[in-house]
Amino acid sequence: MKRIAVGRPKTYLAAMRWLTTLLTCCLPIPGLAHPHVFIDTGLEFIVDEAGQLTHIRVSWAYDELFSLLTLEDMKLDQDSDGVLTEAEERFLTGFDAEWIEGYNGDLVVTAGGAPVLLSGPLEPHATTEDGRIVTTHLRAVEGGPVSANALVAKAFDETYYTAYEVTRPVTVSGPNSCQLDLLDPDIDGQLAQMQAFLLTLDADYDLEENDIPLVGENFATEIRLSCPDT
Repeated sequence: MKRIAVGRPKTYLAAMRWLTTLLTCCLPIPGLAHPHVFIDTGLEFIVDEAGQLTHIRVSWAYDELFSLLTLEDMKLDQDSDGVLTEAEERFLTGFDAEWIEGYNGDLVVTAGGAPVLLSGPLEPHATTEDGRIVTTHLRAVEGGPVSANALVAKAFDETYYTAYEVTRPVTVSGPNSCQLDLLDPDIDGQLAQMQAFLLTLDADYDLEENDIPLVGENFATEIRLSCPDT
């Protein structure tokens, strides 16, 4: 099984950090969605020798503030050295793997344009890296493997409460012929549309009685995987 990986350009990361600052501090409507939790995301697509997707392993590295608050709340890392003992890792493992019914794990996958149904989190694990909580979980393709010849994946929270940045490795464990590409979102274009929307609102606009724009997908990296069927 060959593993291929794709990294992220620094220019993309700088743009996403700038976007987050704008959404958090500069928009005139306080209730408009902006991130409260930041997660660096990685994905491993597990493909069999026939070019069929069988599983996806997801890694989440939480931001420093969320990690600190969570560890303090769970009374872990009491010596504040950023390193957990094996017992602490076992206690932490699964804290983000108890999903409510219908939650998609903030991961949307399609194969040939058709939705791919994934299981809930399997084999969860949690640790820390430089004081940040890092978790992994495995998701199986439900109903049996699907063709990975035209696979598209996006990691996002549609409400944008959580911001996912694909900064950790994106890999494929599978045939040598697999092709993996990452497409960055059109940040400038999406910001222009958001600003145009804001200009249509007045001071009396009630966000609770009106639809709040679900902008999460607009700022999501599109991951394309192509593994020819054999």
